Amino acid sequence: MQRSKVTDSREIVTGYSSDCYDPLDPNGNITVTFDIKKYAIDGYVARVTIQNYYQYRHVENPGWKLGWTWVKNEVIWSMSGAFAVQQGNCSSFKFQVPHSCKKDPLIVDLMPDALPQKRTDGCCNGGILAAWAINLSMSYSSFEVTVGNLEQNTTGYKPKNLTLVAPGPGYTCSQVMDIDPTVSSVIGGRRQEQVFRTWRSTCTYSSFLAKKTPVCCVSLSTFYNPTITSCPSCSCGCRVADELTTSCVRQGSFPSNLLDTELVQCTNHMCPLRVHWHIKKNYVDHWRAKLTISNYNYGKNYSDWNVLVQHPGFSQAATTYSFNSKVLPTSEEVALFWGIFSYNSELVQAGENQLGSVSTEILLEKDSKSFTLRNGWAFPRKIYFNGEICQMPLPDNFPMLPNGSPSTKPSRCQFVLLTVVYFTLPHIFSTLI
Repeated sequence: MQRSKVTDSREIVTGYSSDCYDPLDPNGNITVTFDIKKYAIDGYVARVTIQNYYQYRHVENPGWKLGWTWVKNEVIWSMSGAFAVQQGNCSSFKFQVPHSCKKDPLIVDLMPDALPQKRTDGCCNGGILAAWAINLSMSYSSFEVTVGNLEQNTTGYKPKNLTLVAPGPGYTCSQVMDIDPTVSSVIGGRRQEQVFRTWRSTCTYSSFLAKKTPVCCVSLSTFYNPTITSCPSCSCGCRVADELTTSCVRQGSFPSNLLDTELVQCTNHMCPLRVHWHIKKNYVDHWRAKLTISNYNYGKNYSDWNVLVQHPGFSQAATTYSFNSKVLPTSEEVALFWGIFSYNSELVQAGENQLGSVSTEILLEKDSKSFTLRNGWAFPRKIYFNGEICQMPLPDNFPMLPNGSPSTKPSRCQFVLLTVVYFTLPHIFSTLI
């Protein structure tokens, strides 16, 4: 599907709860823009664009739903690239029946198999929006709407009470505002054309408003310590776990109702997803880590997943072997990982005998001025899965260096000591999940 070029017009959002602000993605938002392209006798034709500016939060299946409330008696005569879920009461229109007469229409995207005459540029992806930093060309959706039933010579009225479901709750949208009209280039960039009016609203996400418990947790291990730091207990909320419980599935049994997408394996952490960070080897000039994501869901796959890791080691060059990766342009040392298309871009659901799982090894260069394996330096500060922050263990529980390990600065003596320790431990860590 051909999609037009997207320009970066992100803006920092103010006036919202601090819960909506993510310091690792300070300009993240979803922007909804109405561009009035032309006027009709009783209304106007507008192009509506939904642009995802979140670097690592995407809109997954079943896609976005966009709603608003008309100020006057507007109706939608026709649409292309999307459709209103309900037509509403159009009994007062005898000769031409509008597409929707609802005072508060709810709009959804068309599917990829939509007929050509119903399509428009930027439409028809089932409401799915890619994250800005992963796939810019698929990070927006647009449709055209013909609005009417207004007095003649009107320039239109901004809709109010904009709502965005993407696909669940949690988004709060600002008041629709007039901004400078959108200008676009045509004829190979030799001419610029301007729409008549442009309205814009900015929507930001809050996990508090979504009333979500965490969806993931983090566990840790190292080659130099046989103790694995598990996810904190009840990281994603505790559930009753007696013999008759149906809130989770005990290991060794297999659920009969795979239509329940919330059905997970019974664990101490009770999370649908676990991210494991393993310090695998320590070389003179590099060190190696293994990143594994495990899916405990019995009824849900995760397509186009991504994991964000904040770690001081990403201030140096890094090589990732089995995932796509990029270091984000923030003031923090933050790396974004996602699957390789048609290889591991889908994190499959748990099966009868094993969890769904994807993993990669990461080779990082050492910075001799900062590198150390002491005091938890080698472990992530924060980890996100699909934009949701994961529950981290407390630093007091991190795997510790063996007693008597020397200074915090890397040295050849330290390297020799850690190598000897590695070869004396069970080799289970070399294949640790």
